[in-house]
Amino acid sequence: MKTRLYSKIPLAQTIVSLCEAKGIFHIVISPGSRNAPLTIGFSEHPEMNCYSIVDERCAAFFALGIAQQTQKPVALVCTSGSALLNYYPAISEAFYSDIPLVVLSADRPIERIDIGDGQTIRQKNVFENHILYSANLYSEVVAETKIEDVKVRQKQHEAQKHNEREINLALNKAIEQNGPVHINVPFYEPLYDKLESPTITPKNIPVEYPLPYISDNLQAEMILAWTQAKRKMILIGVNAPDMIDQKWIEDLAKDPSVLVLTETTSNIHHKSHINCIDQLITSLSQEEFKALQPDVLLTFGGMVVSKRIKAFLRTYQPKSHWHIDSKKAFDTYFCLTDHVKLDPNKFFSEFLPHVKSINSDYKNSWISVREERRKKHKEYLEKISFTDLQVFETIFEKIPDGQMIQLSNSSTVRYAQLFSLNPSFAVFCNRGTSGIDGSTSTAIGAGIASQIPTTLITGDLSFFYDSNGLWNDYVPSDFKIIIINNRGGGIFRILPGKEESVNFSTYFETTHRLTAEHLCKMFGFEYHAANNKEEVVRGVKKIYQNNDLPQLLEVFTPRNVNDSTLIDYFKYFV
Repeated sequence: MKTRLYSKIPLAQTIVSLCEAKGIFHIVISPGSRNAPLTIGFSEHPEMNCYSIVDERCAAFFALGIAQQTQKPVALVCTSGSALLNYYPAISEAFYSDIPLVVLSADRPIERIDIGDGQTIRQKNVFENHILYSANLYSEVVAETKIEDVKVRQKQHEAQKHNEREINLALNKAIEQNGPVHINVPFYEPLYDKLESPTITPKNIPVEYPLPYISDNLQAEMILAWTQAKRKMILIGVNAPDMIDQKWIEDLAKDPSVLVLTETTSNIHHKSHINCIDQLITSLSQEEFKALQPDVLLTFGGMVVSKRIKAFLRTYQPKSHWHIDSKKAFDTYFCLTDHVKLDPNKFFSEFLPHVKSINSDYKNSWISVREERRKKHKEYLEKISFTDLQVFETIFEKIPDGQMIQLSNSSTVRYAQLFSLNPSFAVFCNRGTSGIDGSTSTAIGAGIASQIPTTLITGDLSFFYDSNGLWNDYVPSDFKIIIINNRGGGIFRILPGKEESVNFSTYFETTHRLTAEHLCKMFGFEYHAANNKEEVVRGVKKIYQNNDLPQLLEVFTPRNVNDSTLIDYFKYFV
């Protein structure tokens, strides 16, 4: 049996030991020298799942995907200097999406900063605006001989206690509040020395979860308002699959005064819910908007994609808006009245048994509108030519059951909102900051952690932007990528003010002639291409027949037709 080795540096031993004590066993490491003590400590630990990802930006999103699925902190380890800054896009996404990441950045000792030493930047509090906690540790000199000086020993003891406390506070914050934390770790050289036994036993400060509750007065007020309201709307944003008990979904569906709107990323399905929000509210008249206006709006889940529902609720505001979340509430619609700091299941268990259904035609009238809109949707799709819209319809029909669907941002997630997806899909998208960066890396990390067959559906710009996400040895053999390549940022063609000009195509739409074929050869993916509906159908079938190699299907759509097809789609509901 291989002997486990430890870094000689007590600070590195402390970090590894406390990560183990708090159940952090996924470690994503990018190469470097200054972080060698941490790399040694984690990679030598027999229970740590260590991944080597060269590109730090990809590494951070890869870790984000793992944490997204495990719902436990994942540690990121990098060297000093600009390496750390490449984590920032994923850190901001984790901050707004409530995903726990632990950034462990190696650093030079403080006296080496801003003196012209190599590979040094000001790393202290570098993520200040998008982090739950920043721990700045003390560096330590590891002497070769026993130190007799009492004052030196005392300083070492104090430094160790400070570091233990800061590490504990940071790790506990990531666990308690589900978000990113940063631990900056300065190391003196030598960095590579090892021991066969640890020299310290750090104290583990237990995690303390706050006890959520709702006051009796607030609960009574909410029960009264709910009971009296004949138009109650529930809007559900980003939500992991199976997070809400089916009992509460069924109870809400029975109340004729409750209209439930679900986003694609909510992963909640019921025949009486409105699941394609933009279909419902597009082209409504002022009178119809007033009829849809709720008395009470209840929201839970993360970010909402639909711009139309945001615009509607900001204009036709409810009397009360309650957001149910144990951590935070955004005033997205400028009418937030109460933040109930409970898990939605806990809230519903304490709230719904005390309310009764009331007579109302609110839900049924809007379900009737939904049914008419679905007919129009089907009619329109039967008559259109080969475009992005038709491609999304085709691939969502042909993807087999049980897939995890990772959506990239921009056009992709918005097209997905227009379709009733297979309820067996688990749908995810980085909606915290809604950036196109990192979608591929996140999807691969998520696929590894979940061990669920995973499909990434992405646009061309998002895919090429994160092409280094394929640069690792961990891509599952059953991983699939479907690229809708419309030769540029197609979403800009549907925005107001678009005009056909060299400036527009160069700086907004960013047209290109790139394909993924050579990237597939380099990174070991089997490549398929499609240029019409029949080829899309065959291509989707092919990629799911082969699970021995990762598969990529690139669908080329007509750049100059996609926008008018989508614009006319919404006009068709008038």
